Amino acid sequence: MAPPDVPTRPVRVVVADDALLVREGVRRVLGLYPDLEVVAAAGDLPSLLAAVEQHQPDVVVTDIRMPPSSTDEGIRAASQLRRTAPATGVVVLSQYAAPAYALELLAGGSQRRAYLLKERVSEPDQLAEAVREVARGGSVVDPKVVEVLVAGARPPGDPLAALTPREREVLEQIAQGKSNAGVAASLFLTERAVEKHINALFAKLGLSTEPDVHRRVTAVLMYLSALRG
Repeated sequence: MAPPDVPTRPVRVVVADDALLVREGVRRVLGLYPDLEVVAAAGDLPSLLAAVEQHQPDVVVTDIRMPPSSTDEGIRAASQLRRTAPATGVVVLSQYAAPAYALELLAGGSQRRAYLLKERVSEPDQLAEAVREVARGGSVVDPKVVEVLVAGARPPGDPLAALTPREREVLEQIAQGKSNAGVAASLFLTERAVEKHINALFAKLGLSTEPDVHRRVTAVLMYLSALRG
């Protein structure tokens, strides 16, 4: 006789937004799914960080702008949690399809990070799937943001088609947030060889003139976009 199914623990989520209606809206949307559990809600950055410390959630869903400064608290929270709670994923919700925010969010690596427009709250399945993907260690970037970011850089057709298999491997490692040294160690290459591969893939993706951090993150966004097909 087959053993009984063991129930899977729900994905534990902390929601943060200074607008009560939005905060409760996100809570109710996620509450529609039995595999997602909102364990706390916060209205500002200090309350968010305190809730994460207390509840140790799998994922934080946060507005990009909250008190105390109402500028980029969501991005700052994601950066701090990468150091203090690396196992906690972060989904940033924003009304702005602003590439700069996405670049900053993914600057330390794309794993367990998502950047979505707030309009996705009205599309429950997409929001829920983004939370699940981030909990699994993956990454999601709103298609509208990707379009804006790579509009001037994307080659015709598949942006990765021109890359060699080794260059694709290097790009995959970059998408995991690894430094050149980390890529070299993972692929058993010298750092010099990694630098050559990176410069080559940047050129093929049309990113040679961008600042280095922007080139890396834009290349990662192209990679993620290609994976979605």
